[in-house]
Amino acid sequence: MSLSDNNGQLDPRALKATSVKATDPTLDSDEPASLKITSASADPKMFMLPWEKPLSTWPADLLVNLPRGISRHIVRFVRVGDQVYAMKEITRSVAEREYELLRQLQKLNLPTVQPIAVVTGRHNDQGEPLEAILVTKHLRFSMPYRALFARTLRPDTAEKLIDALAVLMVRLHLAGFYWGDVSLSNVLFLKDADAFSAFLVDAETGELQINLTEGQREYDIDLARTNIIGELMDLSSGQLLPPDVDEIEVGNRLVDRYHSLWSALTDTDNLNPNEMWKIEQRVNRLNELGFDVDELEMNTTDDGKRVLVRPRVVDAGYANRKLLRLTGLDVQENQARRLLNDLDAYRASTWRDGEDLEIVATDWMREVFEPTVRMIPPEYRAQIDPAQFFHEVLDHRWYMAEKAGHDVPMPVAVESYVRDILPTQKLDSKELDELNAEADSGVIDEQSTYGDDTAHDDYNPEYDQDAAVWAQ
Repeated sequence: MSLSDNNGQLDPRALKATSVKATDPTLDSDEPASLKITSASADPKMFMLPWEKPLSTWPADLLVNLPRGISRHIVRFVRVGDQVYAMKEITRSVAEREYELLRQLQKLNLPTVQPIAVVTGRHNDQGEPLEAILVTKHLRFSMPYRALFARTLRPDTAEKLIDALAVLMVRLHLAGFYWGDVSLSNVLFLKDADAFSAFLVDAETGELQINLTEGQREYDIDLARTNIIGELMDLSSGQLLPPDVDEIEVGNRLVDRYHSLWSALTDTDNLNPNEMWKIEQRVNRLNELGFDVDELEMNTTDDGKRVLVRPRVVDAGYANRKLLRLTGLDVQENQARRLLNDLDAYRASTWRDGEDLEIVATDWMREVFEPTVRMIPPEYRAQIDPAQFFHEVLDHRWYMAEKAGHDVPMPVAVESYVRDILPTQKLDSKELDELNAEADSGVIDEQSTYGDDTAHDDYNPEYDQDAAVWAQ
């Protein structure tokens, strides 16, 4: 996950990520005289959108009513063909810079939203200039943190979000990305078995470097702690935070979790030559944390009596890659670990310990996983990730078996889960409207630029399945 090569240069993948090079906002540069779209998508429907209109006035039949996070700018979800994109209206220099950064981070396989296009040279029907638009792909099944707390969640939800954010920060810092504006608002969360995975959604203030100084990392950490405490206090004032959650303690948890993970990934072990078994122990510990060690650096001290061991290259996604190789399923890390555990249980229960795991995995997919996820009702398929559904059904099955005192067949557990649990995970239309109204309240753009921002209020959820699911 290091961005530097032997010559101290940025990773070539980052250097060659995009043809877009952000303009310097302090220098005068001519705006494109006509519409210009630089896109990572070949979808021609992108050119047919009403770029000549302010984003807040786009027609309702284009919009998808999904929960939005608080942003300083106008943001809308727009359906383009079979895809849903997030559109953010910002200045040209910021749009180009963020598109460039997101492209670089994507090329480095870091957890961010996927950049699709940057649109500049926009003018209205009177020829007056409009701000640029950054287009990113909607991260399916993800939620902004406020939407998560709009539901009834366990008291440890805040801590789990913090743990996910700590992992995200460490991964970005290892890659040389200085964030500069760390907060829950700038992250999207995906359910990941009993935990969450965090994805960078706002890179406006970020900067990619060969590596970061300790001071830069500590500034990001301190800023994150301050912002998170404020965001949780805001949730508490709105009675969205469980009363037994200590906001300051949760903020401090981020600092502790970050330093613990950073140490596990970067510290140098000082070992006796007869303690080499501790290297395997270190690697196993990193695997448990969800990281693969691709390269170790081992040196002896000058007197030859000690061995210094340090991971040189680490990559997140240890369980993910193993499951992907066995089954073709590309899921979050904790989901992968849970599915691998179920695969191991299936292998043992069918007395096939001596058989190739690849063959057993094929049968497990056909006999266990696929029949289960096919039972997701059509109206929920845009809402819940199949791997997460499978994990939650396994949990539900365990509780049912504990209560009944005997094993419960998987189809029975699925039917019970769909009937009793799945309906409780929806946001109703009132909650969704309140969340999005709150998101719009944080916009700092000059409203006179955009006119009456009411076009989306008449949105009909029947326009598409995604919106219908969220607004039921």
